[in-house]
Amino acid sequence: MTQGAEPDSGFCWPEALCVPVRELSDFSRLWVALSGGLDSTLLLHVAAHCHGPAGTVNAVHINHQLQPNASKTEAFCRALCADLKVPLVVERVSVEASNDHGSSGGIEEAARNARYGVLEELMRPRDILLMAHHADDQAETVLFRMLRGSGVAGLAGMPASRALGAGRLVRPLLHLERSELERWAQVARLSWVNDPSNTDERFDRNFLRHRVLPLVRSRWPGLNRRLCHTAGACAESETLNRKLAELQWQSLGGERDRLSTSGLKTLSLAEQRNLIRWWIRERGFQPPSVGNWQQSLHDLLFAGEDREPELRAEGFSLRRFQGDLYLVTKKIPLPQTSVVLEPGPAQRWGEWSLKLEPVAIPKSPPPPIRISTRQGGERVRLHPGGLSRSLKKWLQELRVPPWERARLPLVFAGPEGSGELVAVGDLWCSEQYSGGAHAAGWRLVVERECD
Repeated sequence: MTQGAEPDSGFCWPEALCVPVRELSDFSRLWVALSGGLDSTLLLHVAAHCHGPAGTVNAVHINHQLQPNASKTEAFCRALCADLKVPLVVERVSVEASNDHGSSGGIEEAARNARYGVLEELMRPRDILLMAHHADDQAETVLFRMLRGSGVAGLAGMPASRALGAGRLVRPLLHLERSELERWAQVARLSWVNDPSNTDERFDRNFLRHRVLPLVRSRWPGLNRRLCHTAGACAESETLNRKLAELQWQSLGGERDRLSTSGLKTLSLAEQRNLIRWWIRERGFQPPSVGNWQQSLHDLLFAGEDREPELRAEGFSLRRFQGDLYLVTKKIPLPQTSVVLEPGPAQRWGEWSLKLEPVAIPKSPPPPIRISTRQGGERVRLHPGGLSRSLKKWLQELRVPPWERARLPLVFAGPEGSGELVAVGDLWCSEQYSGGAHAAGWRLVVERECD
């Protein structure tokens, strides 16, 4: 721990620190992400100085339980918030270590994902979370992403503000260098905790911070300014890319999870890639790191009609069916066997919800009702007294994609093995169990949740 004390009564916080924090308004709660280090400790003091009297400042400390001094750091954060009369929320997370320290899937990435997961859950509408990233962090991020081969979106660096859960994340110190923050913290006689992991050069960011960046700065003293300028230029380009993608999406008649391949084929490769990446991000996912986008897009757009091309990524995949490209999200596992549907609370079936409810006073209890998936050979009678037909062919005529057919809840009424098919997802329901349900006295309600 770097020793210090509370600011002297006559200490005046500099306007360069206060203005971006003081200008924040229209929030219900102001949170500060408090690690206990110099940057976040300084930011908490400034936030308490600017907004503390209103009682809206809160702090959140994420204890990753990775460092030997994790408990001492947590105790420091508790004591600091008690002194400042700032409510503190402490969340302990478990992070699975990885042997691959330098990769995107290593311990750094796992800790970051765990941290942001907690912060997203914490945010309510009109909440603002302050994070103490500064210009040195921005330069480090841009260089790190450059070395990883990131595109324009990655080289835009960290945004000064973005959505986070139901609230917003704001970085009010992003224009200031760490040397400035350290000087003000020392003048204010603050205390903070030094994280021992920040000196471990097995981690890529620490290697850049301690080995690479000092050497580069000795040659180009204005490196932070240069890299931040690059980030700003890339952010402008990314904004234009998003606007172009949105316009093209509208002109091609794109839907939430579906896009016509015929329209996509009229675009250049760069436009195709830009539109697909925009679509993926709009759905809340990260575009995959594809080594050869040209080949991947060619397979999705031009593979033979008898093929089922697919581009898999984290949490979703892109698949083609009958001239359309689909964004298919990872689904909830379905029950392994059929499930009995009883009157009362809704029954969950993957992303579906099924409920059996009485209409007025039913004349008799419902027959045995069970939910199952396709086993093959099912037939559906769409109209009373009409001919039955193959369920498989009917679904094909409706252009239901194969991966959706396999998940549709099929509802049967009657004894197992001889029951009658009375509903197919939300595509069709027998007149006996829909509307007034005059024949059975029971109504079947089938709903599908949006992702």
